[in-house]
Amino acid sequence: MGARVLITGGAGFLGSLLARRLLAAPVALGGGTAERLDELVLVDLAAPSADLASADGVRPLTGELASVLADVGEVDAVFHLAGVVSGAAEADFDLGMRTNVDGMRAVLEYGRRHRVPPVLVYSSSVAVFGADPALGPLGTVDDDTLPRPQTSYGIQKFVGEQLVADYTRRGFVRGRSVRLMTVSVRPGKPNAAASGFLSGIVREPVAGQPAVCPVPPDTPVALSSPRATLAAIVRAAELDDETWGSRTGMNLPGLSTTPREMAAALDRVAGAGTSDLIDWTVDPAIDAMVRTWPADVRARRAERLGLTTEKSFDDVVRAYLTDLTQPGSS
Repeated sequence: MGARVLITGGAGFLGSLLARRLLAAPVALGGGTAERLDELVLVDLAAPSADLASADGVRPLTGELASVLADVGEVDAVFHLAGVVSGAAEADFDLGMRTNVDGMRAVLEYGRRHRVPPVLVYSSSVAVFGADPALGPLGTVDDDTLPRPQTSYGIQKFVGEQLVADYTRRGFVRGRSVRLMTVSVRPGKPNAAASGFLSGIVREPVAGQPAVCPVPPDTPVALSSPRATLAAIVRAAELDDETWGSRTGMNLPGLSTTPREMAAALDRVAGAGTSDLIDWTVDPAIDAMVRTWPADVRARRAERLGLTTEKSFDDVVRAYLTDLTQPGSS
């Protein structure tokens, strides 16, 4: 018998990437034997792409988590990627709490009802760190830095981490919280994330369209490519509990850069003048939010587990241009 796996947010960008990866090759969940999936359940408010929905072994379910999970049955692993992104969580407090906190509780209670605790990979965020106005600039963040989130989204993600840790301590699930960087470059349409411009200032100019950078060009930021992010999520699911180690959320490796450096890399890789389509108009609300986020993140724990990210943003742009030509990349 093969494994059964659930992805919440399975119709989203990362969820779709993860689904294709799990369908393409065997995976060793929780340190077990590598095996192909018998069934992959994709839960989301929207339907997955047609190629995923019709793939052998895929079972798409649409609807709110709390109601849909009752129809899933027991699985060997859960990848909890569903959530409301930063800008939306800040704009609509109730939506953020309902989706990011109550949705997390629903997933954990679902896992708690299993006869055998499932592996649970939770996509947290480096937004759990923030620059406390009373303490000054954030500086370098490492594995032992105390989270001080400064947005509703960051608070909600940190609450999720603590719930995963306690349900794991109690033996209800085998939890692994991974703190994702801003993922750049995301294909497709912009989303409501405040960090969305870190994809837009590459994606839109490559397509010959204008883009807005809402922060000053030399604003420090940290990001990671879709490839590196996906590799980290899968790796978290594959490790046994002892190797994974601490129940504390784990920082993922990130690339520190600035929008100015990103624009220069875009011109070097995609062609001189491509970045001329970027409008450098500051949005004070987004600028204020971005400045609370960490821009220098050390991830020694993740690196010991073999996780890495690109060495330069030139490599990120090259990977994006390559992936644009691959089936299912959008």
